[in-house]
Amino acid sequence: MEPIRYVDLLIERYSAAGFPPYEWSVNDDAPLTALEKPLSQCTVTMLTSGGVSKIGMPGFDPKARNDFRLDAIEMTADSRHFVINDSYYNHEDADRDINCIFAIDRLREMAGRGEIGGVAPRLWSGFMGRIYKRREVIEQAAPAFAQKLKEDGVDILVAVPA
Repeated sequence: MEPIRYVDLLIERYSAAGFPPYEWSVNDDAPLTALEKPLSQCTVTMLTSGGVSKIGMPGFDPKARNDFRLDAIEMTADSRHFVINDSYYNHEDADRDINCIFAIDRLREMAGRGEIGGVAPRLWSGFMGRIYKRREVIEQAAPAFAQKLKEDGVDILVAVPA
C-alpha cells in the first residue's frame, strides 16, 4: 500500500483553489513540559478546529480563511446540541456523534472515573482551518487563548485539529 502523500495533496488543493504556495512553519525545537501533578489531579480542556458550534448559535463559515473566532462552550453542554459547519473534511461520523471531533462526553466520563482531575469550565471551538496569518496567531490569538486557559486553571489542553 502506498502512503498518503498528505503534503502533496494539500499543496495541490490549495493551488487549485487559487492560493499562493503555502509557507510551512518550521520549528527547530518542540518544548515539552512535564506534568507537575498526576493526570488524576489535572484539569483538562479541549479545542477543536472542526467548525463545531452549538445549535442556535452562529455557525462557522465553512469557507472562511483566517478565522480567529473562538467560542467558549460550557463543559455541561449536551453533546446532542451541536452542528458542524466545515466543508474541508468529511464529518458524516461526527454528525452522528460529535465525540468524534469534540469528545465532550469522553472527557466527562474520564473525570467521573477519576482518570483526570476534572474538566475545565469551558471547552473551545475555533481557529477553524485555513489560517494563513501565522504572525497574528503567534503574537495575538495564541497568547489571548493561553490567558483564558490560565483563568480556567487548565493543566492540559487537548487540541483536535480537523
